[in-house]
Order: sequence, then structure tokens, then C-alpha cells
Amino acid sequence: MSESKAFLYRVAAGLVLGLVVGLLGFFLMPKYLHDVSLVLRSAILLWYTTLGALIGMFGVFAYHPVLRFPMPWWLRGILFGGWMNFVLTLFAYDQISFMVAAIMGEYCVYASPFYMVIEGAIIGMLIDYLITRAFGEGWADLIGR
Repeated sequence: MSESKAFLYRVAAGLVLGLVVGLLGFFLMPKYLHDVSLVLRSAILLWYTTLGALIGMFGVFAYHPVLRFPMPWWLRGILFGGWMNFVLTLFAYDQISFMVAAIMGEYCVYASPFYMVIEGAIIGMLIDYLITRAFGEGWADLIGR
């Protein structure tokens, strides 16, 4: 298999896995929140689809070239998913705060919107695990060396 075709399969698999997670969020949000907007639901759908594609794209880097340390699938998935959901939380802080308060209760100890970072880390690790399990890790695994 050529490098570009294997890379494309990896990105497509990440896109599909992210789409599945996004669809789960899109359809399960109204079950827990009755007044969640369609815009926020659509944003979550597109966010996780993009997250899956990016994890698939950056999954070929099994070694960090600048910091010079190995990047196994679990570390790469945790860092990438956690970072992306941290950015999501910063962009949509008010809406996510409202959602978490509505689900957990306003005065709950766990009512911080930054728990989305942990969710992103778990989802990122799961997506990276599934893609790496199917297609290998790094360029050498992709082209069969």
C-alpha cells in the first residue's frame, strides 16, 4: 500500500470515528437538556468530526521531532483530545457551563465546564487506539516496512 493511500485511510477512519462520537453528542444532548440550541449541537457534531480527522492525520507521528521523545498512541490521543476540548471549553464556556450545571446541578462539586477536557482526552485516546489498531503507528507501519 502506498504512503498516501494508507494516510488517507487513516484520516478517513478518524473522520468516521469522530463523526460517530459527534452524532452521539448531537442526538443525546436533547435527552439531558431540553433547551439546548441546534447551533451548539451542530457545533459539537462538527467539532468531534474534525477532532477524529486530526487525530487520524497526526497519528503518523510516532516520534516527536522537536522534543525528541516517542509519542505512543495513548499519549498522542490524550494530549490531542484534551487540548482540543480545552480550546472548545474556552470558546463556548458559557454554553458548556450552562449544560454542566443543568446536568449535574448548579452547586455540585463536579459542575466545572473544564471536565470537558477529561472527556476529550478519553475520546481522543479511544479514537487513536482504534485507528492505530487498524492501521499501525507511524509512517513505517503505514507503508509496511
